[in-house]
Amino acid sequence: MSDSTYTTPDWFWEAIDTKPESGFIDVEGSDINYLYWSEPGNPGLLFVHGHNAHSHWWDFIAPSYKDDYQSVAVDMSGMGDSDHRDEYSADLYAQEIVAVADKCNMGPDTILASHSYGGIMSIRAVAQYPDRFKGLILLDSGVKHPDDVTPPEPDRLARAKSYPTSEIARSRFRLQPPQQCQNQYVVDHIARTSIEYIDDGFGWKFDEEQRSRMKAYEDLEADFRSIAIKCALIYGADSESFSSKSAEHMKSLLPNLEVTELADAQHHLFLDQPVTFMECLSKQLDAWK
Repeated sequence: MSDSTYTTPDWFWEAIDTKPESGFIDVEGSDINYLYWSEPGNPGLLFVHGHNAHSHWWDFIAPSYKDDYQSVAVDMSGMGDSDHRDEYSADLYAQEIVAVADKCNMGPDTILASHSYGGIMSIRAVAQYPDRFKGLILLDSGVKHPDDVTPPEPDRLARAKSYPTSEIARSRFRLQPPQQCQNQYVVDHIARTSIEYIDDGFGWKFDEEQRSRMKAYEDLEADFRSIAIKCALIYGADSESFSSKSAEHMKSLLPNLEVTELADAQHHLFLDQPVTFMECLSKQLDAWK
């Protein structure tokens, strides 16, 4: 396998042709969707997506692990095919992650692989449920160095976007935070799976008001310091969202943190370098066996 810029490689078609099953679990009155590529039996590997993303972001990653791991991906509430809420919180997201693991009969040997916003919510999960998981692999995510922290953008009046056709909607898809991705076949797949039919048109599978309805999470650094299970960080060398300074800062907070920098990758590192990312992830998983 090799990463390809201009063509869709065979490994990608094979991966997305490996269709997952889906299920739901009620968490505090909201149906939480999840996908699974394999049944219980092997150690668990639970993928957690980033902000306004969803479980299908893992369609081309998760199948590679289905034979050695129980491979599952969650849709956090307000995103993907999970219900929206009147209020969101880190505690609720932690409950959702644990509830999906419990519903799928994933054992305490389960490892979380969590990207961006999902990594922050996973830190809360392992802090709140310290005996539930074996390890946490943060993907371009974690506690930023104070110099890297940027003030949040002011809240804007949320208005759900609707497009007359799915083709127009897909053409409007953009990665957030903004970045270019040379592997257009990956971006196209994510765009296709990010759209649903709503109100006589097509819109995005996320709650436009999620950020304004999210309770502040003020215990991130304390929760991260408290992690007693195995923990690793894989971040993009060219990421504008995460830096080596932040990686060093996290290492100072949690000395046992295992850190890997992925070359030629930005914030959405498994889109930029999918094959190299899987090699890196597999290496980390093998080290924890």
